Amino acid sequence: MKKALLGFALTALVLAAAASARTLSPAASAASAAIPGCAPSSLNLLTPGKLTIGTDNPAFPPWWGGAAKKPFKISNPYSGKGYESAVAYAIAKKLGFARSAVTWTPVPFVNSYAPGKKPFDFYLAQVSYKPIRAKAVTFSSSYYEVNQAVVGIKGKPITKVKTVAGLKPFSFGVTLGTTSYDYVVRYIKPGTKPKVYSTVNDAVTALKNGQIDGLVTDYPSTGYITGVQVPNSIVVGRLPTRGGQEHFGLVFQKGNQLVTCVDKAIAAIKKDGTLKRLESRWLAGNAPVLK
Repeated sequence: MKKALLGFALTALVLAAAASARTLSPAASAASAAIPGCAPSSLNLLTPGKLTIGTDNPAFPPWWGGAAKKPFKISNPYSGKGYESAVAYAIAKKLGFARSAVTWTPVPFVNSYAPGKKPFDFYLAQVSYKPIRAKAVTFSSSYYEVNQAVVGIKGKPITKVKTVAGLKPFSFGVTLGTTSYDYVVRYIKPGTKPKVYSTVNDAVTALKNGQIDGLVTDYPSTGYITGVQVPNSIVVGRLPTRGGQEHFGLVFQKGNQLVTCVDKAIAAIKKDGTLKRLESRWLAGNAPVLK
């Protein structure tokens, strides 16, 4: 009788454990996969147990995908589609966060690296690392190495250019606060400032209306510009790397030690091939590099 009762008790314990495993919350399941020493409960977060990510709005492809959903325009960061959305969720997964524990908040690009308190745990929207920016915020390691590129209208003289020197006679537009501005004033037209626009949409409109000959932007963004926003435009060419390889990093409140764990997550998705697979899926293209 005692043996029977003991057997029954053991069976009940096994069944209870199995039931517990089946009903474990998604957040708890994800937490078990966290990088050692970086479980969600140990991280310095705006909201305990939640990962708050900031990005620009509108959210343009190929960095973001999915149908627009308020408050985001053009695309939806919650979709997990597009390179940066997919990278963010891959990092979150490595840190042990379930998708349901990730929330997105729209923040203007130039506010991401400005001094002051941040409404996000980290931010990504093609923010290039620059020493001057790093004085006000903390950057993660690189999650993408980028080239600038030039977009022009089909049939216009600028589209015949094959070298950086050949770009000098033309007028250019850039978006406020971007490294595209730096490239133009340092390497394309030293001593001459390009036209600066507050948003990508404003810069694209200027190209459409013939107010500028060329739009300088990061190369992956040219696919959406030429394919959707300005169908009669083409990529004149990618611009060669000058002054060191430009790269994108996640942005953190200055001194936030969360960056230590995020850097480990980035290293992990590089090592296991995730980052390369996402790049191949979302950022395909091979325009010529101007000489």
